[in-house]
Amino acid sequence: MRIDAAIVGYLHHLERERGYSANTVRGYRGDLRGLAEHCEQAGIDDAAALEIETLRDWLFASAEAGMGKATIARRSAAARGLSRWIAANGGTDAAGRLRTPKRDRHLPRVLSRQAIDGVLAELSAAADEGDAVALRDLAVVELLYASALRVSELVGLDIDDVDLERLTVRVVGKGSKERVVPFGRPALDAVLDWMRRGRAQLANASKPHPALFLGARGGRLGQRRVHERVTALLESLPGSGPHGPHTLRHTAATHLLDGGADLRAVQEMLGHASLRTTQIYTHVSLERLAEGYRTAHPRA
Repeated sequence: MRIDAAIVGYLHHLERERGYSANTVRGYRGDLRGLAEHCEQAGIDDAAALEIETLRDWLFASAEAGMGKATIARRSAAARGLSRWIAANGGTDAAGRLRTPKRDRHLPRVLSRQAIDGVLAELSAAADEGDAVALRDLAVVELLYASALRVSELVGLDIDDVDLERLTVRVVGKGSKERVVPFGRPALDAVLDWMRRGRAQLANASKPHPALFLGARGGRLGQRRVHERVTALLESLPGSGPHGPHTLRHTAATHLLDGGADLRAVQEMLGHASLRTTQIYTHVSLERLAEGYRTAHPRA
């Protein structure tokens, strides 16, 4: 089997049989395209000829090109997955002993409650004018913060996914896993206001769309538009790190734990497969506690 054919087969396996998201498959495709190019330069076109030294050379070349540890780790995971798929289809697992470099651990950026309140107050004042985009943006940010949703999950919501009585949304997350996530009264008010006063202004009467949030042309709101808008809202706030929608997810999770929420309940809400992923927010909470102590305690 040729390496390029093996890559196509493996990506099809991830998408069709493992239920990986389109974004994840796209990332693996880009990584494995790099591996295929490396193999071509090394004169290797048969998957049976793939050896661990070839994979190590590829990862070393990636590091020499300036790629970070997170990228190298992802490339290593892609190579191991491809190698296991080749082995399951009659080949050899060349990456069985391939080690993944440890990723640098960075605490996520978290906004204060005062900062969040300021952003929402700014959006609310704009929405009071009745502009459809302002009403939508308020509902988007309220729901992102209230439910700690990923952007892909938010824009994927249909009207029927929102239970206005139980204050929950039905979300399809990574790996096509479905979960039900709660939200609060402020988010409910913003969503209702958007649906009653704003959505009809953007909807296309001749082509009705089931999406909860609509773009300027009446179709489903795109991730890029949400990212641009939220980034613009947060970029002037204090604190280092990314300013995009994921900041609201980090902030919501940390505020939940600050308020005494159970770690496993937060894990379920976020849709994390592993509790270890959620535990990073306990470190954020402890860091915030230590910072508050150093600032406020007279003997700190």
